[in-house]
Amino acid sequence: MESVIVSDFGVMLGKTSERLVVRGPRPRLELIEGGPQLFLPIELPPRPRLQVMTSGGVKKPEVPLRERRSGNGGAPRTKPDQIELPLFRVSEIIVTGGGVSVSSDLIEECCERGIRLSFLTSSGRPFAMLSSPMLTATVQTRREQFAAYGDGRGLEFAKAIVRGKLGNQSALLKYFGKYLKEADPPAFDRLTVAIRGIESGRRAVDDVKGERVDDARGSLLAIEGSAGRHYWAGVKVLLHEHAEFQTREHRGAPDGVNSALNYGYGVLYTQVWGALMNAGLEPFGGFLHVDRPGKPSLVLDLIEEFRQAVVDRAVIATLTKGTKLETREGMLSDEARRLVAGAVLERLESEIAFRGRRQRVKSVIQIQARNLASYLRGGDAYRAFAFKW
Repeated sequence: MESVIVSDFGVMLGKTSERLVVRGPRPRLELIEGGPQLFLPIELPPRPRLQVMTSGGVKKPEVPLRERRSGNGGAPRTKPDQIELPLFRVSEIIVTGGGVSVSSDLIEECCERGIRLSFLTSSGRPFAMLSSPMLTATVQTRREQFAAYGDGRGLEFAKAIVRGKLGNQSALLKYFGKYLKEADPPAFDRLTVAIRGIESGRRAVDDVKGERVDDARGSLLAIEGSAGRHYWAGVKVLLHEHAEFQTREHRGAPDGVNSALNYGYGVLYTQVWGALMNAGLEPFGGFLHVDRPGKPSLVLDLIEEFRQAVVDRAVIATLTKGTKLETREGMLSDEARRLVAGAVLERLESEIAFRGRRQRVKSVIQIQARNLASYLRGGDAYRAFAFKW
């Protein structure tokens, strides 16, 4: 199963039989083995070509695509102005560019198959997601979710999220910083100070008391904010020789690092939202994040434990390999957006050890959403995802 990203103006998405059809000015299909698909209309020779990348990001030689013949199953087929891909291979479609058309037939087919259609701005901010309401037609889970806001379940989940986020922040700094002990001892010392600050905050989470989440939210957010300052100071140490980065900025960030993080979080955001809906949970009924009109607070809760292991890791790894992320008028260039999206999706498709089994990261997100639903219905205590460094 693959994710399809559509990023260029003028692309038209439709279906024929059981195949996704992408039409545009000389489209190209870029494939990451076992992972995402990127359709990019660019100037190419008359016959489109297939560019394959291994999971490690190493490009294989480009080879021409051939017209589909009977018996080749899931192989793509192309014409000079369109590409077709079997829908059984598609897990989601993410539209990140303007001027993209989507047929109602494709929307209906995606809803029947459980394929999410997500729409992001050029800066990575999600503004729409299309899915079938029949895929989440549950009652008991949502009743328990709303009831948990007023009792200890909501508070324990919020504490688990903060504890898990801080643990993953510490683990990521250790993961990227282990080589500094020999290569740059002063930088390693600064990184150690940041890690100790985060771990001190993580221990403080256990001391937060209350009967419901409203009693403790202020304390939890204060701990999270203090740890965040230590974490981004550590990231600055890691990126010192690779990219200009002063501090974390959200909307309107002018630099490439913050722009890449914001864009990557947008891609991750759609994964978490879809996982919560599949688990029968209400995306707007969170615990740690306060309720506001139009703010999917439960999505913002659950995404916290995955930011570091998915987006931060992908962006930092890209930059420390020497890749430059260009910005234009305060936004990532088209090429930079493509690189960031590819790195994040590749990370989502990668396998990790999770509670005794090998799982894809995107599958872990779904498992955690279902674990949360089970916990709210009276199941085992919720345990946040822990990044192994």
